[in-house]
Amino acid sequence: MRRFEDKVALITGGARGIGRAIAGRLAGEGARVAVLDKDPEEGGPAALTVRADVTDEAAVNDAVDRVIAQFGGIDVLVNNAARTAKGNLEQTGPEDWEVELRGTLTGAFLVTRRVLPGMVARGVGAVVMVGSVNGLTAVGNPAYSAAKAGLLNYVKSMAVEYGPKGIRTNMVSPGTVRTDSPSWTRRLEVDPDVFTKLARWYPLGRVGTPDDIAAAVAFLAADEAGFVNGANLVVDGGLTAGLPLMIEELTLETKEHGQVS
Repeated sequence: MRRFEDKVALITGGARGIGRAIAGRLAGEGARVAVLDKDPEEGGPAALTVRADVTDEAAVNDAVDRVIAQFGGIDVLVNNAARTAKGNLEQTGPEDWEVELRGTLTGAFLVTRRVLPGMVARGVGAVVMVGSVNGLTAVGNPAYSAAKAGLLNYVKSMAVEYGPKGIRTNMVSPGTVRTDSPSWTRRLEVDPDVFTKLARWYPLGRVGTPDDIAAAVAFLAADEAGFVNGANLVVDGGLTAGLPLMIEELTLETKEHGQVS
């Protein structure tokens, strides 16, 4: 498919992990891809990589200006950059809270705010936020989770206010995705079997891959999703559909009482 032929896509946090997979997917479908990342890497699918921290408004504005100067405009914006560090509320101090909210929620606001005028001027655009199941229920990382929940409401506000101007805004909310992010690297150092253990909670029997999320983002960003606006596409292997381990325990309890043959 060449759904993004002659289109320009900007992906934040696109140097590695889910962001890199999104960049590769959109580039493979014809997009000219620009990546904005505070720690960019050489190579990859991007036609342009710009070093910038999404929490720095001046750096964001300069980076977006550079993308527009090179490509003439931005058709697709994917806000993927995020920060997460503290696993529970007891560990989370005010500075941690601020860092995680700025890195995930405020950063998306700053980048979107700078990109919007060009989309409004052309009367068309697609914005996709990368959320998380953390924004839907409590599964740890409370500051990150609060930021992702805020991002979901931001999507809805964007959809209502900018939909009449031709701009669609949607979200993809992944479950556990195996990446080389620092947070997962730390967890793997403590427990090398963490992904195997987590897979037990997923009805599909596995955690996600960056390509799983990239495919969902590509759909929402493409013209074929032209009537999808303000939606949250949960890509979590069925995690939030139910609790298979709990169901198994309940079933066993029922069997013990002789109520199931």
